Amino acid sequence: MALLNNKIAIVTGASSGIGRAAAKVFARQGAKLVINGRRAEALDAVVAEIEAEGGQAVAISGDVRDEVLQERLVETAVSRFGRLDIAFNNAGGLGEMGPVAGLSLEGWRETIETNLTAAFLGAKHQSAAMGEGGSLIFTSTFVGHTVGMPGMSAYAASKAGLIGLVQVLAAELGARKIRVNALLPGGTDTPASITNAPDATPEVLAFVEGLHALKRMAQPDEIANAALFLASDLSSFVTGTAMLADGGVSISRT
Repeated sequence: MALLNNKIAIVTGASSGIGRAAAKVFARQGAKLVINGRRAEALDAVVAEIEAEGGQAVAISGDVRDEVLQERLVETAVSRFGRLDIAFNNAGGLGEMGPVAGLSLEGWRETIETNLTAAFLGAKHQSAAMGEGGSLIFTSTFVGHTVGMPGMSAYAASKAGLIGLVQVLAAELGARKIRVNALLPGGTDTPASITNAPDATPEVLAFVEGLHALKRMAQPDEIANAALFLASDLSSFVTGTAMLADGGVSISRT
């Protein structure tokens, strides 16, 4: 039987990268989806791909920092499919980068709002809509958790904050059998990766790959499969964790 047979899931940041891969993996495993991203055309393409494989998905574009949007995602899941079982809060961004002394307050706030406040808004409405049982997943990172990387203070703070949020949510929602976990990917080959930036060189890719014990970056499907584990009953006794799927970047010194 499919791991998510007849489950109803929300996936944010689903227009590309990890979110897109997760939406497709979840659908292949039997979930019916409400997917979100800022680019409507790209989202529609993901829906078309899911439907071509026999799955069901609804696309709702918008900014996850908007509480009205977060409410709409949940309301759509309930009205279209009858309930909400899973939410993969994956949307986020690197934000403004650079030394703390030169970081703008506007850039700091935007990163915190995108990566942390939006997750709070999602959790607020998703958890309220869930009955007995469910899985909330948040994409965090090893940056600010096991590794400090220069120039990434706002990103690290926002993503580390997610782990604290996850721990409290897990404690609050455990009596309702709702599990809450953070997923911490390593470097992943997505359009947003610094290795795919217009000015990225082969040396940049080699450096990033070399940081990992496995000496390579992840493919989006590999991180999506880790999210699938947390979404499914395979992780039925896993809650409140910061689960690394980082290719060993956190422990590698070679």
